[in-house]
Amino acid sequence: MKKKNPLLGIHSLLLMIFIYVPIVLIIVFSFNNTRLSGDWKGFTFQWYTSLLKDRHVMEALMNSLTVAVISTIASTLLGTLAALSLRRLGKRWKEGMNGLMYLPVIIPDIIMGLSLLVLFNQMHIPLGKATVIIAHITFSISYVYVVVTARLAGTGKQLEEAAADLGATGWKTFRYVTLPQIVPGIISGALIAFTMSLDDFMVSFFVAGPSSTTLPIYIYGQVKRGISPEINALCTLLILVSVVLILLAQFFLNRGKGQKKHKMLPL
Repeated sequence: MKKKNPLLGIHSLLLMIFIYVPIVLIIVFSFNNTRLSGDWKGFTFQWYTSLLKDRHVMEALMNSLTVAVISTIASTLLGTLAALSLRRLGKRWKEGMNGLMYLPVIIPDIIMGLSLLVLFNQMHIPLGKATVIIAHITFSISYVYVVVTARLAGTGKQLEEAAADLGATGWKTFRYVTLPQIVPGIISGALIAFTMSLDDFMVSFFVAGPSSTTLPIYIYGQVKRGISPEINALCTLLILVSVVLILLAQFFLNRGKGQKKHKMLPL
């Protein structure tokens, strides 16, 4: 048995420090009892209190949540349907369509935002909350598609073929065989889409109107004036939401793995 190289452990430790120390600093200084970020003056919740009383923050939060919820529902539905539909295509067509579906994940955000802005201008669609929702659906579909496709690839078609041999209709096969197997993938894709929408800045910056400012755009505007404790508090809340979403995703994935693969199929 080979001994582990200690350099790999040191490298991993340094990498974790590099990633998480800035996040920890933001959280710590969100409770600092002074506006000076580099000087600790005691523990306080006043920045969270003032944050909740800020009308502009609440408006940006509601815009972000509205966009994230609507775009997540739409992209989850469309991405799942795309994964199920393309599964039945021939290998040649499937490879080409897979490339197209992966494209929004690969294309830089600035190109995606600029191209959507040009499209909306050409179609004379005024920029606002609707254009932000459309833009978020556009790039979120690909993330849902990737996750659900990976889940489908791991399930195989044996159970579906067995259900068809037993006389089950297409709908019953989907309802009682296919859907239970891909539900963890659908939930994971939805959580990823929600997180991507909630955190998106670049695409939203191009397609948002004056009355559709999201939280990332608001934070960007405030940071240009200097980092304040309220911004640290706002970032801390976003981190908390992200952690909760990750824990929920892990819970549903573990629950999906624990389910029985074979169920009684009503005919």
